[in-house]
Amino acid sequence: MTSRIRRMILSPTFAVALVLVLLTTFATLRYEGFASAYNISSVLRYVSMFALVALGMCFVIMTGGIDLSVGTVAAASSVVSAILSPYGLVAGLAGGLGFGLMAGLLNAVIITRLKILPFIATLATMLAASGTALLLADNQTVSVSYDTAFTTLGQGDMFTAFRPEWVDSDRAGVVGRVLGFILGFPIPAFIALAAYVAGAVVLSHTAFGRHVLAVGGGEDASRLMGLPVTRTIFSVYLISGACAGMAGVILAAQFGAGQPIEGVGWELFAIASVVVGGTLLSGGKGSIWGTLAGAMLLGVIFTILNFENGMGWISLSAYWQSVVRGTFLFVVVVLQSRLARPVRV
Repeated sequence: MTSRIRRMILSPTFAVALVLVLLTTFATLRYEGFASAYNISSVLRYVSMFALVALGMCFVIMTGGIDLSVGTVAAASSVVSAILSPYGLVAGLAGGLGFGLMAGLLNAVIITRLKILPFIATLATMLAASGTALLLADNQTVSVSYDTAFTTLGQGDMFTAFRPEWVDSDRAGVVGRVLGFILGFPIPAFIALAAYVAGAVVLSHTAFGRHVLAVGGGEDASRLMGLPVTRTIFSVYLISGACAGMAGVILAAQFGAGQPIEGVGWELFAIASVVVGGTLLSGGKGSIWGTLAGAMLLGVIFTILNFENGMGWISLSAYWQSVVRGTFLFVVVVLQSRLARPVRV
């Protein structure tokens, strides 16, 4: 076994992926319909929003920062998208994404220019975004327009309008069935996957990605090396805001309404996904694909809890999801801190 393969097997990403596979296999064998196309599609649609928020959070945490505003920014973005949805898909998408970028810009300016700690700065933005969402929505959900193609972003399948007829015919064969299965994946899942591919390329193959890890490893040392520390920190909060804004767009399009109070606890889901994927809370080390695996793992756990509720063995309300997130995050952080301690000789 080469050292490269050994490092891969011992990496947190591999461990999370293995647990995800084992848990999914267990659920498939235990619950009827768990591996059905409908359930897979539903899980992917739901998890895609959290995965996007977690991606932005991953970049922030890798620099040693934190963004507590992602949940309320996503909720406010969903309201903006719903309000603009009668003007078409592009208007709804641009509105939600633009609000997320504005929130990210606000965080970036407060942190880099005013030198306010990220915890305080993003906490203030969280409260401001929550109030903005309630004001714009008049303290109620805002229905989206079904007269435009806006809801396709959340409810449609990839390339549904361009699906070849031969895919569904008897002569399609194995290739056709595989292609039909891929094209049947929900659009939110493709959006999230594209974002993660871009994030992985940026982190691993660009100077910006190296700067992110360097700043997280030591901000003062990075400044002494002449790295653009301020610009890097500024950029990661813009990325986090954009990801939260996109999650809000999908939220509105998927559920047919902008929901001003939906984002409560999303930041905890994002942090848990990032940390369980192998990213250090102190910064300097992180994994994009580990974050995606962490988000999927949490999504599968919540789906299993719902199936158990259906079987009648246990009866847990939706509020237990917050308990699971908090417990999950606590356990992972404790394990991470234990493993990070230097070994005494």
